[in-house]
Amino acid sequence: MTTDLDRRRFLTLSATALGAAAALPRFAAAEAGAAAGAAAPLPNLPAPPADAHWAGYAGALVIDGLGGPGGSDETSEDGLLTATDLADVKASGITAANVTVGSVGQVAGAFEDTVRRIATWERNLDRHPEALLKIKTAADLQAAKSTGRLGLIYGFQDTLPLGEDLDRIATFHGLGVRVIQMTYNRRNLAGDGCLEPANAGLSRLGREMIERMNASGILIDLGHGGRQTTLDTIATSKKPVAISHTGCAALADLPRNKTDEELRLLAEKGGVAGIYLMPFLRAKGQPLAEDVVRHIDHAVQVCGEDHVGIGTDGAISPVHLTPDYIKAFHDDIEDRRRRGISAPGESADVYTFVPDLNTAKRFELIAWHLSRRGHSAERIGKILGGNFARLFRDAWGG
Repeated sequence: MTTDLDRRRFLTLSATALGAAAALPRFAAAEAGAAAGAAAPLPNLPAPPADAHWAGYAGALVIDGLGGPGGSDETSEDGLLTATDLADVKASGITAANVTVGSVGQVAGAFEDTVRRIATWERNLDRHPEALLKIKTAADLQAAKSTGRLGLIYGFQDTLPLGEDLDRIATFHGLGVRVIQMTYNRRNLAGDGCLEPANAGLSRLGREMIERMNASGILIDLGHGGRQTTLDTIATSKKPVAISHTGCAALADLPRNKTDEELRLLAEKGGVAGIYLMPFLRAKGQPLAEDVVRHIDHAVQVCGEDHVGIGTDGAISPVHLTPDYIKAFHDDIEDRRRRGISAPGESADVYTFVPDLNTAKRFELIAWHLSRRGHSAERIGKILGGNFARLFRDAWGG
């Protein structure tokens, strides 16, 4: 869902309306909204269950296929993380996350904008070496786990920063980029995104990009790919690929979700599909934890337990549902519609988080839900991050 304005960034507005928002429940009461001058009561959404723990969580390798730190409160314009952001990172227990550093949906200046974004993350790494670790090899994942730091995996959600210059693949690899998504929602030079009605698949340039990325040790991602682009890429790539953040079209037939055919072929080639925490888990209405688990269950049935993970498509910190957040969210939806990148299923009254997983500890909550559904500890460990770790080793090489 990230745009060139970085949709994660508007989440940082969530605590600005109330001076004491951090001390309030994550879903503020109507009185709090009224005290802040809200025109209407804040939505009454379910909160995460208290004291829900999974015994194997502390020892698990936990990887967010698409997400990252931030979103706790108002951050500075320079994009540096706050103390609360870092506290939430620590509380989350997440080992590593695929962080979007590439410009999305912005053709002019995409290369330069991406370099600036990478520079900002490098500043965060320099400022907080005790909390953050840049991931460049699969071995770095274990280093992050053993030292209690969050590993940052630099990734793109669009090939726009590459333009037609395939030598930029090596350039960005040198800067630490390890995941590149072929398309966002619309058509680019590589192929068609999931909102393109022509569904034309990969271009010749797109096939050349795949060859270069395979050779460079960059994992190819198809999170927003059109159906033919997804099928073409799986067939073309010599290495397994990811669908880092998606849902199952069999449960909610929306463009952002993948069909059983796509999921099955992905798994047959050794890939991994990450289930997201997004509105597209339901055809209509606010998704809840039960929807996340249903999609994970279905993906396991189709792909097998070795090919399913979690890609939240959100910030680690929980959302404070304040009037400012609601307004910023509504404005963002309108902006995406104006720019033609809004996907069916996006709505100003359906938020891009799961209310009863709205905590920095959401991965442990998902593990708890899966355990209650009868999934084994071994399977849960794979879904939490073991499968993505294996995929990274396969795609990145030595």
